Amino acid sequence: MKKIYFLLLIFTIYSCQKEPKNIKVSGPVFGTGYNIQFYSENGENYQKQFDSLFNVINQSLSTYIPDSDISRINNNEDVEVDEHFKRVFKKSKEVYRYTEGAFDPTIGNVVNAWNFGADTNKFLTDSTTIDSLMKFVGLNKVGLKNSKIIKQKTSYLEFNAIAKGYGVDVIAEFLEHKNVKNYLVEIGGEIRVKGINFEKQSPWRVGLDEPRFDGKQSVFKALEVKDEAMATSGTYRKFKTDENGNRYAHIINTRTGYPTKTNILSVSVIAPDCMTADAYATAFQAMGIEKVENVLARQSHLKAYFIFENENQEIETLSLNGFPE
Repeated sequence: MKKIYFLLLIFTIYSCQKEPKNIKVSGPVFGTGYNIQFYSENGENYQKQFDSLFNVINQSLSTYIPDSDISRINNNEDVEVDEHFKRVFKKSKEVYRYTEGAFDPTIGNVVNAWNFGADTNKFLTDSTTIDSLMKFVGLNKVGLKNSKIIKQKTSYLEFNAIAKGYGVDVIAEFLEHKNVKNYLVEIGGEIRVKGINFEKQSPWRVGLDEPRFDGKQSVFKALEVKDEAMATSGTYRKFKTDENGNRYAHIINTRTGYPTKTNILSVSVIAPDCMTADAYATAFQAMGIEKVENVLARQSHLKAYFIFENENQEIETLSLNGFPE
């Protein structure tokens, strides 16, 4: 009897073990969607954990949720921020300094005034309103002390230009904590990869969208990415056109408060983490190529790829700091 019981016990333990497999999960998040692919040694599907993490991040950082931490801070309530908020705030401060203010989360109310943000029709879009709101723009006017944000009452924070990238990083870090060695995490086009595409036994390949103003999607360029993150900012999805046909980007110039007129159609940035790539892609879109080159000279860990129109409205590209061709 003991031998039979022992064999049954071994069989039960073995039968409960899950087989290794390639797992793909997807769903809605942050007003867009996520796609996650990873090779699981134990066959575990972590989608419930992913969704739980997304809910926590949203409750901390989303201005689209009225009772989130950031919404309450913008309403001047007394809030102790969590580690997610602290990490994003500190990274924002870093990118703000390196880009000389081109990346600035305090531009949020000006973005709302142009109906590009969470609170559409919140303000009149006129020069008086813009000038008034610009008085409170500047991340140097906002601080973090003892888990609390110190700011002027009229200052408004918005992390939409970095939150997707941060969400990608949180999921990537979770998978690495679970000892997952091969994964791709994508949220709204922002990605981070590690290892290989185990299903195809090949490096991860990702596509850059062709800049199109008709709303259609097609791949402009495909490239291999290894153990790094990439984010893209494009003017061809959200823009305004004036009476002369000039296109203005949804990215607001943090010095003037007005949408950026630019010939740059998209900027892709590769960095060690997606939060960094996301923030710099937004800033680079507004800065122009010459200023970006100056930043990259001091930031060797960043790579950038521009798609832009020349004077003859022909498409040109530019790779900087070894962006893969």
